[in-house]
Amino acid sequence: MSIATVNPATGETVRTFDELSPEETERRIADAARAFTSYRTTGFAERADLLTRAAALLEAETEDIARTMTTEMGKPLAAARAEAAKCVKAMRWYAAHAESLLRDELPADADVRDSGASAVRTHYRPLGVVLAVMPWNFPLWQVVRFAAPALMAGNTGLLKHASNVPQTALYLGELFERAGYPHGCFQTLLIGSRAVEAVLRDPRVAAATLTGSEPAGRSVASVAGDEVKKTVLELGGSDPYVVMPSADLDRAVRTAVTARVQNNGQSCIAAKRFIVHADVYDAFAERFTAGMKALSVGDPMRDSTDVGPLATEKGRADLEELVEDAVSRGATVLCGARRPPEHPQGWFYEPTVLAGISPDMRIDQEETFGPVATLYRVEDLDEAVHRANHTPFGLSSNVWTRSDEDIARFVRDLEAGGIYINGMTASHPALPFGGVKRSGYGRELSGHGIREFCNVTTVWQSAD
Repeated sequence: MSIATVNPATGETVRTFDELSPEETERRIADAARAFTSYRTTGFAERADLLTRAAALLEAETEDIARTMTTEMGKPLAAARAEAAKCVKAMRWYAAHAESLLRDELPADADVRDSGASAVRTHYRPLGVVLAVMPWNFPLWQVVRFAAPALMAGNTGLLKHASNVPQTALYLGELFERAGYPHGCFQTLLIGSRAVEAVLRDPRVAAATLTGSEPAGRSVASVAGDEVKKTVLELGGSDPYVVMPSADLDRAVRTAVTARVQNNGQSCIAAKRFIVHADVYDAFAERFTAGMKALSVGDPMRDSTDVGPLATEKGRADLEELVEDAVSRGATVLCGARRPPEHPQGWFYEPTVLAGISPDMRIDQEETFGPVATLYRVEDLDEAVHRANHTPFGLSSNVWTRSDEDIARFVRDLEAGGIYINGMTASHPALPFGGVKRSGYGRELSGHGIREFCNVTTVWQSAD
Protein backbone atom coordinates (compact mmCIF):
# COMPACT_ATOMS: atom_id res chain seq x y z
CA MET A 1 0.00 0.00 0.00
CA SER A 2 1.37 3.41 -0.96
CA ILE A 3 1.77 6.15 1.64
CA ALA A 4 -0.92 8.63 0.66
CA THR A 5 -3.84 10.75 1.80
CA VAL A 6 -6.89 9.48 -0.10
CA ASN A 7 -10.16 11.21 0.77
CA PRO A 8 -12.62 8.36 1.49
CA ALA A 9 -15.61 10.64 0.87
CA THR A 10 -14.57 11.13 -2.77
CA GLY A 11 -11.91 8.52 -3.54
CA GLU A 12 -9.57 11.36 -4.55
CA THR A 13 -5.84 11.03 -3.89
CA VAL A 14 -5.02 14.29 -2.13
CA ARG A 15 -1.30 13.84 -1.55
CA THR A 16 1.34 11.13 -1.80
CA PHE A 17 4.53 10.68 0.21
CA ASP A 18 7.85 8.96 -0.37
CA GLU A 19 8.83 6.22 2.04
CA LEU A 20 11.88 6.93 4.18
CA SER A 21 15.08 5.42 2.86
CA PRO A 22 16.84 2.77 4.96
CA GLU A 23 19.55 5.33 5.63
CA GLU A 24 17.09 7.93 6.93
CA THR A 25 15.32 5.30 9.03
CA GLU A 26 18.66 4.33 10.54
CA ARG A 27 19.40 7.95 11.34
CA ARG A 28 16.12 8.36 13.18
CA ILE A 29 16.64 5.20 15.22
CA ALA A 30 20.07 6.53 16.17
CA ASP A 31 18.53 9.88 17.14
CA ALA A 32 15.97 8.13 19.35
CA ALA A 33 18.65 6.04 21.08
CA ARG A 34 20.86 9.08 21.58
CA ALA A 35 17.97 11.11 23.00
CA PHE A 36 17.12 8.35 25.46
CA THR A 37 20.55 8.43 27.10
CA SER A 38 19.91 11.94 28.39
CA TYR A 39 16.11 12.19 28.43
CA ARG A 40 15.79 9.24 30.81
CA THR A 41 17.62 11.27 33.49
CA THR A 42 15.17 14.19 33.40
CA GLY A 43 12.83 14.71 36.33
CA PHE A 44 9.08 14.37 36.31
CA ALA A 45 8.59 18.13 36.60
CA GLU A 46 10.55 18.75 33.40
CA ARG A 47 8.72 15.96 31.54
CA ALA A 48 5.36 17.27 32.74
CA ASP A 49 6.20 20.77 31.55
CA LEU A 50 7.06 19.45 28.08
CA LEU A 51 3.90 17.34 27.84
CA THR A 52 1.75 20.23 29.04
CA ARG A 53 3.23 22.41 26.30
CA ALA A 54 2.43 19.77 23.71
CA ALA A 55 -1.15 19.60 25.00
CA ALA A 56 -1.51 23.36 24.68
CA LEU A 57 -0.27 23.28 21.09
CA LEU A 58 -2.70 20.50 20.21
CA GLU A 59 -5.58 22.32 21.87
CA ALA A 60 -4.84 25.48 19.87
CA GLU A 61 -4.62 23.50 16.64
CA THR A 62 -7.67 21.29 17.17
CA GLU A 63 -9.65 22.55 14.19
CA ASP A 64 -6.80 22.06 11.73
CA ILE A 65 -5.82 18.58 12.87
CA ALA A 66 -9.50 17.55 13.09
CA ARG A 67 -9.98 18.49 9.42
CA THR A 68 -6.85 16.56 8.53
CA MET A 69 -8.14 13.43 10.28
CA THR A 70 -11.53 13.72 8.61
CA THR A 71 -9.93 14.19 5.20
CA GLU A 72 -7.65 11.19 5.69
CA MET A 73 -10.00 8.60 7.19
CA GLY A 74 -13.54 9.97 6.98
CA LYS A 75 -14.71 10.30 10.58
CA PRO A 76 -17.34 13.03 11.12
CA LEU A 77 -15.68 16.35 11.87
CA ALA A 78 -17.40 16.64 15.24
CA ALA A 79 -15.92 13.27 16.23
CA ALA A 80 -12.48 14.38 15.04
CA ARG A 81 -12.66 17.47 17.23
CA ALA A 82 -13.70 15.31 20.17
CA GLU A 83 -10.76 12.99 19.52
CA ALA A 84 -8.31 15.88 19.66
CA ALA A 85 -9.88 17.13 22.89
CA LYS A 86 -9.58 13.66 24.40
CA CYS A 87 -5.88 13.62 23.56
CA VAL A 88 -5.37 16.98 25.27
CA LYS A 89 -7.12 15.63 28.37
CA ALA A 90 -4.96 12.49 28.45
CA MET A 91 -1.72 14.44 28.04
CA ARG A 92 -2.61 16.73 30.93
CA TRP A 93 -3.71 13.76 33.04
CA TYR A 94 -0.39 11.99 32.63
CA ALA A 95 1.53 15.22 33.19
CA ALA A 96 -0.28 15.54 36.53
CA HIS A 97 -0.21 11.90 37.66
CA ALA A 98 2.85 10.16 36.20
CA GLU A 99 5.11 10.88 39.16
CA SER A 100 2.70 9.34 41.65
CA LEU A 101 2.02 6.35 39.36
CA LEU A 102 5.73 5.59 39.17
CA ARG A 103 6.61 6.35 42.78
CA ASP A 104 8.88 3.81 44.48
CA GLU A 105 6.94 1.05 46.23
CA LEU A 106 7.79 -0.50 49.59
CA PRO A 107 7.17 -4.22 50.18
CA ALA A 108 3.96 -5.06 51.99
CA ASP A 109 5.71 -7.65 54.16
CA ALA A 110 7.98 -6.05 56.77
CA ASP A 111 9.63 -9.46 57.33
CA VAL A 112 11.53 -9.01 54.05
CA ARG A 113 14.15 -7.23 56.17
CA ASP A 114 14.99 -10.59 57.70
CA SER A 115 16.95 -11.16 54.48
CA GLY A 116 19.60 -8.80 55.81
CA ALA A 117 18.39 -5.67 54.07
CA SER A 118 18.18 -2.26 55.66
CA ALA A 119 15.97 -1.03 52.82
CA VAL A 120 14.03 -2.65 49.99
CA ARG A 121 11.97 -0.92 47.34
CA THR A 122 10.58 -1.38 43.84
CA HIS A 123 11.79 1.27 41.40
CA TYR A 124 10.45 1.99 37.90
CA ARG A 125 12.97 2.80 35.17
CA PRO A 126 12.25 3.47 31.46
CA LEU A 127 13.06 0.70 28.98
CA GLY A 128 14.40 2.82 26.12
CA VAL A 129 13.30 3.30 22.51
CA VAL A 130 9.76 1.97 21.96
CA LEU A 131 8.33 1.35 18.49
CA ALA A 132 4.62 2.17 18.15
CA VAL A 133 2.74 0.60 15.23
CA MET A 134 -0.57 2.42 15.09
CA PRO A 135 -3.85 2.22 13.11
CA TRP A 136 -5.85 4.73 11.11
CA ASN A 137 -9.21 4.56 12.88
CA PHE A 138 -8.30 6.90 15.76
CA PRO A 139 -5.17 8.34 14.19
CA LEU A 140 -4.48 10.88 16.95
CA TRP A 141 -5.83 9.18 20.06
CA GLN A 142 -4.22 5.78 19.52
CA VAL A 143 -0.80 7.44 19.31
CA VAL A 144 -1.24 9.88 22.18
CA ARG A 145 -2.45 7.22 24.58
CA PHE A 146 0.89 5.51 24.01
CA ALA A 147 3.10 8.59 23.69
CA ALA A 148 1.91 10.47 26.79
CA PRO A 149 2.70 7.73 29.34
CA ALA A 150 5.78 6.50 27.48
CA LEU A 151 7.37 9.95 27.40
CA MET A 152 6.41 10.68 31.00
CA ALA A 153 8.11 7.42 32.03
CA GLY A 154 11.33 8.58 30.33
CA ASN A 155 11.16 6.47 27.16
CA THR A 156 11.61 7.73 23.62
CA GLY A 157 9.31 6.75 20.77
CA LEU A 158 9.28 5.86 17.09
CA LEU A 159 5.90 5.98 15.33
CA LYS A 160 5.07 3.77 12.38
CA HIS A 161 1.56 4.95 11.55
CA ALA A 162 -0.93 3.52 9.08
CA SER A 163 -0.06 4.40 5.49
CA ASN A 164 -3.39 6.14 4.82
CA VAL A 165 -2.96 8.80 7.55
CA PRO A 166 0.50 10.22 6.75
CA GLN A 167 -0.37 13.86 7.43
CA THR A 168 -1.64 13.03 10.90
CA ALA A 169 1.49 10.96 11.46
CA LEU A 170 3.80 13.81 10.43
CA TYR A 171 1.85 16.24 12.62
CA LEU A 172 2.43 14.03 15.65
CA GLY A 173 6.14 13.72 14.95
CA GLU A 174 6.45 17.49 14.77
CA LEU A 175 4.14 18.27 17.71
CA PHE A 176 6.47 17.04 20.43
CA GLU A 177 9.54 18.68 18.97
CA ARG A 178 7.70 22.01 18.65
CA ALA A 179 6.74 21.64 22.31
CA GLY A 180 10.42 21.62 23.21
CA TYR A 181 11.24 17.93 23.58
CA PRO A 182 14.90 17.13 22.87
CA HIS A 183 15.51 16.13 19.25
CA GLY A 184 14.81 12.45 18.73
CA CYS A 185 12.43 11.93 21.66
CA PHE A 186 9.44 11.20 19.42
CA GLN A 187 9.72 10.72 15.66
CA THR A 188 7.50 9.55 12.83
CA LEU A 189 8.79 6.91 10.44
CA LEU A 190 7.04 7.07 7.07
CA ILE A 191 7.72 3.45 6.19
CA GLY A 192 5.69 0.57 4.83
CA SER A 193 4.71 -2.50 6.80
CA ARG A 194 7.52 -4.56 5.24
CA ALA A 195 10.10 -2.27 6.88
CA VAL A 196 8.76 -2.80 10.42
CA GLU A 197 10.64 -6.04 11.09
CA ALA A 198 14.05 -4.46 10.53
CA VAL A 199 13.23 -1.62 12.94
CA LEU A 200 11.94 -4.01 15.58
CA ARG A 201 15.02 -6.22 15.29
CA ASP A 202 17.35 -3.26 15.73
CA PRO A 203 19.13 -3.75 19.09
CA ARG A 204 18.56 -0.09 19.98
CA VAL A 205 14.78 -0.64 19.96
CA ALA A 206 13.77 -2.05 23.34
CA ALA A 207 10.06 -2.81 22.92
CA ALA A 208 6.98 -2.36 20.75
CA THR A 209 3.31 -1.59 21.05
CA LEU A 210 0.76 -2.30 18.34
CA THR A 211 -2.87 -1.46 17.90
CA GLY A 212 -4.32 -3.06 14.80
CA SER A 213 -5.45 -6.26 13.15
CA GLU A 214 -4.83 -9.74 14.46
CA PRO A 215 -2.46 -10.64 11.55
CA ALA A 216 -0.41 -7.50 12.19
CA GLY A 217 -0.29 -8.32 15.90
CA ARG A 218 0.86 -11.88 15.26
CA SER A 219 3.61 -10.61 12.97
CA VAL A 220 4.97 -8.08 15.46
CA ALA A 221 4.64 -10.50 18.39
CA SER A 222 6.52 -13.18 16.44
CA VAL A 223 9.45 -10.91 15.63
CA ALA A 224 9.54 -9.45 19.15
CA GLY A 225 9.40 -12.92 20.65
CA ASP A 226 12.32 -14.01 18.52
CA GLU A 227 14.25 -10.97 19.77
CA VAL A 228 12.94 -11.38 23.36
CA LYS A 229 11.47 -7.88 23.43
CA LYS A 230 8.47 -6.64 25.38
CA THR A 231 5.23 -6.03 23.45
CA VAL A 232 1.76 -4.74 24.17
CA LEU A 233 -0.94 -5.69 21.65
CA GLU A 234 -4.43 -4.23 21.30
CA LEU A 235 -6.10 -6.10 18.45
CA GLY A 236 -9.61 -6.64 17.15
CA GLY A 237 -12.86 -6.82 19.02
CA SER A 238 -16.38 -8.13 18.57
CA ASP A 239 -17.87 -6.68 21.71
CA PRO A 240 -21.19 -8.01 23.03
CA TYR A 241 -23.96 -5.62 24.03
CA VAL A 242 -26.26 -7.58 26.35
CA VAL A 243 -29.76 -6.33 27.17
CA MET A 244 -31.65 -8.06 29.97
CA PRO A 245 -35.35 -7.69 30.91
CA SER A 246 -34.73 -5.25 33.77
CA ALA A 247 -32.81 -2.79 31.55
CA ASP A 248 -33.89 0.79 30.94
CA LEU A 249 -34.83 0.01 27.33
CA ASP A 250 -34.99 3.59 26.08
CA ARG A 251 -31.46 4.34 27.30
CA ALA A 252 -30.20 0.97 26.10
CA VAL A 253 -31.49 1.60 22.59
CA ARG A 254 -30.15 5.16 22.33
CA THR A 255 -26.74 4.09 23.57
CA ALA A 256 -26.75 1.03 21.30
CA VAL A 257 -27.04 3.17 18.18
CA THR A 258 -24.14 5.38 19.26
CA ALA A 259 -22.07 2.39 20.37
CA ARG A 260 -22.42 0.68 16.99
CA VAL A 261 -21.74 3.62 14.66
CA GLN A 262 -19.12 5.59 16.61
CA ASN A 263 -16.26 6.41 14.25
CA ASN A 264 -18.41 5.19 11.33
CA GLY A 265 -18.52 1.78 13.00
CA GLN A 266 -14.75 1.39 12.71
CA SER A 267 -13.79 0.99 16.34
CA CYS A 268 -12.33 -2.04 18.06
CA ILE A 269 -14.46 -1.30 21.15
CA ALA A 270 -17.66 -0.56 19.26
CA ALA A 271 -20.56 -2.78 20.31
CA LYS A 272 -21.06 -5.23 17.44
CA ARG A 273 -23.12 -8.18 18.66
CA PHE A 274 -26.43 -7.21 20.29
CA ILE A 275 -27.57 -10.03 22.56
CA VAL A 276 -31.10 -9.38 23.79
CA HIS A 277 -33.30 -11.35 26.17
CA ALA A 278 -36.44 -12.74 24.55
CA ASP A 279 -38.70 -10.75 26.91
CA VAL A 280 -37.52 -7.45 25.39
CA TYR A 281 -36.10 -8.59 22.06
CA ASP A 282 -38.92 -7.46 19.79
CA ALA A 283 -39.18 -4.01 21.37
CA PHE A 284 -35.42 -3.54 21.29
CA ALA A 285 -35.09 -4.72 17.68
CA GLU A 286 -37.84 -2.39 16.48
CA ARG A 287 -36.50 0.70 18.24
CA PHE A 288 -32.85 -0.05 17.47
CA THR A 289 -33.57 -0.53 13.78
CA ALA A 290 -35.52 2.73 13.69
CA GLY A 291 -32.60 4.51 15.33
CA MET A 292 -30.11 3.11 12.81
CA LYS A 293 -32.38 4.09 9.91
CA ALA A 294 -32.66 7.66 11.21
CA LEU A 295 -28.91 8.31 11.08
CA SER A 296 -27.64 10.87 8.60
CA VAL A 297 -25.07 9.45 6.17
CA GLY A 298 -22.99 11.87 4.15
CA ASP A 299 -20.19 14.41 3.96
CA PRO A 300 -18.11 13.99 7.15
CA MET A 301 -17.14 17.68 7.06
CA ARG A 302 -20.74 18.62 7.84
CA ASP A 303 -21.66 18.85 11.51
CA SER A 304 -25.08 17.36 10.74
CA THR A 305 -23.55 14.06 9.53
CA ASP A 306 -23.78 11.06 11.85
CA VAL A 307 -22.00 8.49 9.68
CA GLY A 308 -19.31 9.21 7.11
CA PRO A 309 -17.57 6.88 4.67
CA LEU A 310 -15.47 3.89 5.56
CA ALA A 311 -11.78 4.73 5.57
CA THR A 312 -10.72 2.53 2.67
CA GLU A 313 -12.27 0.96 -0.41
CA LYS A 314 -11.02 -2.46 0.70
CA GLY A 315 -12.59 -1.97 4.12
CA ARG A 316 -15.99 -1.48 2.51
CA ALA A 317 -15.49 -4.48 0.23
CA ASP A 318 -14.58 -6.67 3.22
CA LEU A 319 -17.68 -5.50 5.09
CA GLU A 320 -19.91 -6.17 2.08
CA GLU A 321 -18.54 -9.72 1.84
CA LEU A 322 -19.49 -10.42 5.45
CA VAL A 323 -23.01 -9.07 4.97
CA GLU A 324 -23.54 -10.89 1.67
CA ASP A 325 -22.35 -14.17 3.20
CA ALA A 326 -24.75 -13.76 6.13
CA VAL A 327 -27.72 -12.92 3.90
CA SER A 328 -26.97 -15.83 1.57
CA ARG A 329 -27.09 -18.15 4.59
CA GLY A 330 -30.43 -16.87 5.87
CA ALA A 331 -29.84 -13.69 7.85
CA THR A 332 -32.68 -11.18 7.79
CA VAL A 333 -31.91 -7.59 6.79
CA LEU A 334 -33.83 -5.21 9.08
CA CYS A 335 -32.24 -2.14 7.47
CA GLY A 336 -29.34 -1.13 5.27
CA ALA A 337 -27.06 -3.75 3.74
CA ARG A 338 -26.24 -1.61 0.72
CA ARG A 339 -24.28 1.35 -0.56
CA PRO A 340 -26.39 4.51 -0.27
CA PRO A 341 -27.52 5.43 -3.81
CA GLU A 342 -27.39 9.15 -2.98
CA HIS A 343 -23.61 8.85 -2.43
CA PRO A 344 -22.21 7.11 -5.52
CA GLN A 345 -18.74 8.54 -4.89
CA GLY A 346 -16.62 7.56 -1.92
CA TRP A 347 -16.75 4.50 0.31
CA PHE A 348 -20.11 4.87 2.05
CA TYR A 349 -22.20 2.04 3.49
CA GLU A 350 -25.63 2.33 5.07
CA PRO A 351 -26.10 1.60 8.78
CA THR A 352 -27.22 -2.02 8.81
CA VAL A 353 -29.02 -4.36 11.21
CA LEU A 354 -29.02 -8.11 10.62
CA ALA A 355 -31.07 -10.67 12.57
CA GLY A 356 -31.22 -14.44 12.49
CA ILE A 357 -27.47 -14.92 12.77
CA SER A 358 -26.28 -18.54 12.83
CA PRO A 359 -22.89 -20.16 13.56
CA ASP A 360 -22.30 -21.03 9.89
CA MET A 361 -22.10 -17.34 8.95
CA ARG A 362 -18.68 -15.68 8.86
CA ILE A 363 -20.11 -12.61 10.57
CA ASP A 364 -20.80 -14.70 13.67
CA GLN A 365 -17.07 -15.09 14.37
CA GLU A 366 -15.34 -12.31 12.40
CA GLU A 367 -15.08 -8.65 13.31
CA THR A 368 -17.37 -6.25 11.44
CA PHE A 369 -15.41 -3.03 10.96
CA GLY A 370 -18.18 -0.73 9.81
CA PRO A 371 -21.77 0.28 10.70
CA VAL A 372 -23.24 -3.25 10.74
CA ALA A 373 -24.97 -4.69 13.82
CA THR A 374 -25.98 -8.30 14.41
CA LEU A 375 -28.93 -9.20 16.65
CA TYR A 376 -29.23 -12.36 18.76
CA ARG A 377 -32.27 -13.50 20.79
CA VAL A 378 -31.48 -15.37 24.03
CA GLU A 379 -33.82 -17.04 26.50
CA ASP A 380 -32.01 -16.60 29.81
CA LEU A 381 -28.90 -15.41 31.61
CA ASP A 382 -26.93 -18.58 30.92
CA GLU A 383 -27.51 -18.28 27.19
CA ALA A 384 -26.62 -14.59 27.27
CA VAL A 385 -23.25 -15.34 28.89
CA HIS A 386 -22.58 -18.19 26.47
CA ARG A 387 -23.44 -16.10 23.42
CA ALA A 388 -21.36 -13.14 24.66
CA ASN A 389 -18.30 -15.38 25.11
CA HIS A 390 -18.81 -17.25 21.84
CA THR A 391 -16.17 -15.28 19.96
CA PRO A 392 -12.39 -15.47 19.57
CA PHE A 393 -12.18 -11.87 20.78
CA GLY A 394 -12.33 -10.45 24.30
CA LEU A 395 -11.73 -6.71 24.26
CA SER A 396 -14.67 -5.15 26.11
CA SER A 397 -18.38 -5.71 26.74
CA ASN A 398 -21.59 -3.85 27.58
CA VAL A 399 -24.34 -5.09 29.90
CA TRP A 400 -27.73 -3.49 30.49
CA THR A 401 -29.54 -4.69 33.61
CA ARG A 402 -30.81 -3.41 36.95
CA SER A 403 -30.37 -6.78 38.63
CA ASP A 404 -27.48 -7.11 41.09
CA GLU A 405 -27.56 -10.87 40.51
CA ASP A 406 -27.13 -10.37 36.76
CA ILE A 407 -24.28 -7.91 37.30
CA ALA A 408 -22.40 -10.28 39.61
CA ARG A 409 -22.71 -13.10 37.08
CA PHE A 410 -21.52 -11.02 34.12
CA VAL A 411 -18.58 -9.60 36.08
CA ARG A 412 -17.58 -13.12 37.07
CA ASP A 413 -18.03 -14.84 33.72
CA LEU A 414 -17.65 -12.47 30.76
CA GLU A 415 -14.36 -13.07 28.92
CA ALA A 416 -13.33 -9.47 28.25
CA GLY A 417 -10.89 -6.82 29.37
CA GLY A 418 -13.72 -4.48 30.34
CA ILE A 419 -17.33 -4.74 31.47
CA TYR A 420 -19.40 -1.57 31.14
CA ILE A 421 -22.73 -1.78 32.97
CA ASN A 422 -25.58 0.44 31.78
CA GLY A 423 -23.20 2.51 29.68
CA MET A 424 -21.04 2.45 26.58
CA THR A 425 -17.46 1.21 26.46
CA ALA A 426 -15.00 4.09 26.28
CA SER A 427 -11.33 4.58 27.07
CA HIS A 428 -10.26 7.02 29.79
CA PRO A 429 -6.70 7.86 30.89
CA ALA A 430 -7.41 6.79 34.48
CA LEU A 431 -8.73 3.33 33.50
CA PRO A 432 -6.71 0.36 32.18
CA PHE A 433 -7.55 -0.61 28.61
CA GLY A 434 -6.88 -3.89 26.82
CA GLY A 435 -8.24 -7.33 26.12
CA VAL A 436 -7.92 -11.09 26.40
CA LYS A 437 -8.02 -13.98 23.94
CA ARG A 438 -7.34 -12.79 20.37
CA SER A 439 -7.90 -9.18 21.34
CA GLY A 440 -4.32 -9.03 22.57
CA TYR A 441 -2.45 -8.67 25.84
CA GLY A 442 -1.03 -5.99 28.08
CA ARG A 443 -2.74 -2.79 29.08
CA GLU A 444 -2.72 0.82 27.99
CA LEU A 445 -3.64 3.87 30.04
CA SER A 446 -3.80 4.30 33.85
CA GLY A 447 -0.93 3.18 36.04
CA HIS A 448 -0.96 -0.23 34.39
CA GLY A 449 -0.27 1.34 31.01
CA ILE A 450 2.60 3.59 32.05
CA ARG A 451 4.34 0.68 33.79
CA GLU A 452 4.19 -1.59 30.70
CA PHE A 453 7.31 0.03 29.29
CA CYS A 454 9.24 0.29 32.53
CA ASN A 455 11.93 -1.90 33.99
CA VAL A 456 10.35 -2.94 37.30
CA THR A 457 13.51 -2.96 39.40
CA THR A 458 14.02 -4.47 42.85
CA VAL A 459 16.39 -2.33 44.92
CA TRP A 460 17.82 -4.21 47.92
CA GLN A 461 20.27 -2.51 50.26
CA SER A 462 22.35 -4.42 52.79
CA ALA A 463 22.06 -3.63 56.47
CA ASP A 464 25.87 -3.74 56.79
